This record gives sequence, structure tokens and C-alpha cells, in this order.
Amino acid sequence: MLEDPLYVPVRRSSFSLALRLFRTPAGTRTAVAFTSPLRLTKALGSDQGWVRLSEPALRSMIKDLGVIGIVIDPAGMMSRPNSRTA
Repeated sequence: MLEDPLYVPVRRSSFSLALRLFRTPAGTRTAVAFTSPLRLTKALGSDQGWVRLSEPALRSMIKDLGVIGIVIDPAGMMSRPNSRTA
């Protein structure tokens, strides 16, 4: 388990934030997190919103969403997020 905070992509609305979930190349839903804002920006662009979370907090948030796990610092392996999933 990582002890340092993770930078997790989110979608912003007028009243809330929602985790962005992705799919692995095999099509399985996963959460992604980055070890620095720079890595997140390089992978997802400068307009991508993010929040800092501990790994246990992120795992707690995804445990009931049917997500297989967390991919740390993904590069070039992500597909579109599932827009219907918070």
C-alpha cells in the first residue's frame, strides 16, 4: 500500500465531484491514480480536475462499484471513462 497521497482524476459538476473510472485494455473497469500532478497532467491533459486521496480512501470509495482495483501512473493504456459511474 502506498503511504504518499495519490492524485485522482475527477469530474466536476456545479455541486459535486465524481471519480473518473476507466477501462483496462481488456475492458475491465478500474480506478486510476497518479503519484504526482505532473504525471496526471501528462496522461490526461491540463484541464483534468483532480483530488488528493490516500490509497485507503480511494479503495474505500471504489469497493462497491465493481471496480477491479487501482492502476497507478498509467500511460497510454486508458480508454474513455465510464460516464455513468460516479
